[in-house]
Amino acid sequence: MPYKFAFDLSRIPRFFFTEIAKVGYQASVHKKVGKTAQEIIKKFKIDEATGLNLSDAVIVIQDLIDMQARNIREREKFMQTKKRALFLPHCSRKYMDNRCNATFDPNIPSYVCAHCSPDCLINKATTLAKKKGYDVYILPGGSCVPKILSNKRYEGVVGVACGEEIRLGGEITQQMDVVGQAVPLIKNGCANTIFNIETLIKIL
Repeated sequence: MPYKFAFDLSRIPRFFFTEIAKVGYQASVHKKVGKTAQEIIKKFKIDEATGLNLSDAVIVIQDLIDMQARNIREREKFMQTKKRALFLPHCSRKYMDNRCNATFDPNIPSYVCAHCSPDCLINKATTLAKKKGYDVYILPGGSCVPKILSNKRYEGVVGVACGEEIRLGGEITQQMDVVGQAVPLIKNGCANTIFNIETLIKIL
């Protein structure tokens, strides 16, 4: 959990994410969107709804906008890639104890989903991505990414993470000449983190 604070946007109205997408598009075209993050926070009362102080809320919203803008800028190149991988956070597993039957392979390093819980986000995401031809990695942390990319030589990757980890991952993919797309966590933490499965389907 790279952020030094926890957030939960899972109860924020869907229109909020539409607004982020719109502003992300503007940012991808015009680069600067001024005080937009603060305007969105006021409009949707993000600080009140989440309990975040204003400066933390600004960080989260700005990261979401930047993520959306980068997705738009790289989308066309990403669509031309063939060999792709999906990186998922292990903290989105339904269970973080022995009720999860995933095995960990330290050589990759990644968890391997055992598909034990039909309502587990990781199970759903893994199944969807594999049907579309992706290799799937369930990572204990972002530091695993360079090793995987060095060994496998992917052309395109989709990463699910919080904004700060996505930003760091973006620097890695740029250095390694890999095209990336990102799906944000809408609830962070060390366990029970959440991402939107519909957003992932669109990105995949």
